[in-house]
Amino acid sequence: MSVDRATFIEEIAMQQQTLEKLHAMRLSTMADALRDQSQQPEIGRLSFDERLALLVDVQHSAMLNTALAQRLKRAGMRQTACVENLDLRTPRGLDRGTIAALASGQWIRQHRNALIIGPAGIGKSWISCALGNRAARDGFSVLYKRLSRLLDDLAVARLHGRQARALTTLARTRLLILDDWAMVKLTAEQRRDLMEVIDDRHGRASTIIATQVPLDRWHDMIGDPTYADAILDRLVHNAYRIDLKGDSMRRRDGPADDDPGDGGAENDEPR
Repeated sequence: MSVDRATFIEEIAMQQQTLEKLHAMRLSTMADALRDQSQQPEIGRLSFDERLALLVDVQHSAMLNTALAQRLKRAGMRQTACVENLDLRTPRGLDRGTIAALASGQWIRQHRNALIIGPAGIGKSWISCALGNRAARDGFSVLYKRLSRLLDDLAVARLHGRQARALTTLARTRLLILDDWAMVKLTAEQRRDLMEVIDDRHGRASTIIATQVPLDRWHDMIGDPTYADAILDRLVHNAYRIDLKGDSMRRRDGPADDDPGDGGAENDEPR
């Protein structure tokens, strides 16, 4: 066997071992990129550092994409929406400056809140999910819940002795989206649970409230004045506020973003 052939066989064996080790370390994307490099004749023109940088870039991008997909899955947002597709042409009270500030993500770093209030079908849920999507892309953990579902989940967790863990998870979530806020009057137990959630997050995380119930009716829907004052004090005073108005976008264009039965499969906001 010639020296060149023996060297070639050794290189192939070494590369195979490297590929197996990369897979064992769960660096499959880098392994695939290394295999692709070995099949490109011109790759030899690059230095070792340049080839390594290409491999690291590919693996890093794959890891970021996987992490984003996991954040979006855990968020459970009902709409596939993004701020880049937000409809700013339809007159409904949207302020470009406010949307730009919210899209920047700085408000989450500052632990501020956002209130999105308006009639049914105007786009509250879609906008909330678009901001949630932006936050997830910025690396923040996000959770979307209808308020009624959140309170039901906490009640079930209490029955199974898991409420403390559930509250801890909520407190650590950087952005909590509470949709259909204050649609029905709360019970005493629900008021206490909601107070726990809001108080745990105050000054530590951000919350989006989306509702068609006007702010001046929130006291009545929460029920107890003391709890209502405490909850609203923590939510409202440092919040961005978006007051939407106008005709239902759902009536103009068919199923729209606030409809409880709408899956919201499209990225573009319904118009």
